[in-house]
Amino acid sequence: MTIRLSRDDAEIYVPDGTDASEALSRTTHLCIAAHPDDVEVMAVAPVLECYGRSDRWFTAVIATDGAGSPRSGPYESHSDEQMRLVRKLEQKKAAHIGEYSAVAFLNHPSADLKNPRCAAPQSDIAALFQACRPQIAYTHNPADKHDTHVAVLLRTVSALRSATGRAKPSKLLGCEVWRDLDWLEDASKVGLSIPGHENLAASLIGVFDSQIAGGKRYDLAIAGRRRANATFFESHGVDTVEAMTFAVDLTPLLESDGPDVNTFIQDHIRRFAADVAARLVRLS
Repeated sequence: MTIRLSRDDAEIYVPDGTDASEALSRTTHLCIAAHPDDVEVMAVAPVLECYGRSDRWFTAVIATDGAGSPRSGPYESHSDEQMRLVRKLEQKKAAHIGEYSAVAFLNHPSADLKNPRCAAPQSDIAALFQACRPQIAYTHNPADKHDTHVAVLLRTVSALRSATGRAKPSKLLGCEVWRDLDWLEDASKVGLSIPGHENLAASLIGVFDSQIAGGKRYDLAIAGRRRANATFFESHGVDTVEAMTFAVDLTPLLESDGPDVNTFIQDHIRRFAADVAARLVRLS
């Protein structure tokens, strides 16, 4: 199918040169992210799950144009337009390294994502789910503290609630970026293990020089978080993997009669509070 996106500057990039429609249709794992580099922070596990496979394909969707990122060092004097171009090129490099099926650059301003009355971002996300029909999807989690990340989650959930048939994935996971998910009760925590390929995982985040040399050591922070998750996940057992990211299962939100996002995450927060309180009472 031919996909039509709302913005003239939107782009479907296919690293291996396959026709865009075919590249989207072969997708099995789809990640909807706010900015260039968010995918490589939160969804490296499915990237590596698909890496080198002919039966599994990972596609990334970047919702914003990435123009408003903080910058310093060699990028301090870059304009928003220059940053937009640099960050898009970095994302394409990551797609080559990770052998992504495709990357869809929607190029919406962050303000449009955060405006619930702006229909274009949600429409584009819905169109991509229809074109990709993934088995499993990944996006930001409702407890993230970055407004644009939460907005992307909300537009994704809204798009999927009205989806039908194979356009609706069997599972939707909300991943950690600007807030860890180690506070979730273990029964609700989805551990995405990252077995091996440590060099590849490092390379995927390492290409985003505009962020790392520009003032944010994501390469070091992400490696540390993943190792910490693997070690601190289980207090009474030895480590079983070297690296792990956490997610929350958002699949209940896909049903039209399911809970709204706020109710869903508040329920998890209440369970966390109850767990802390119960332990203190029990041991006092």
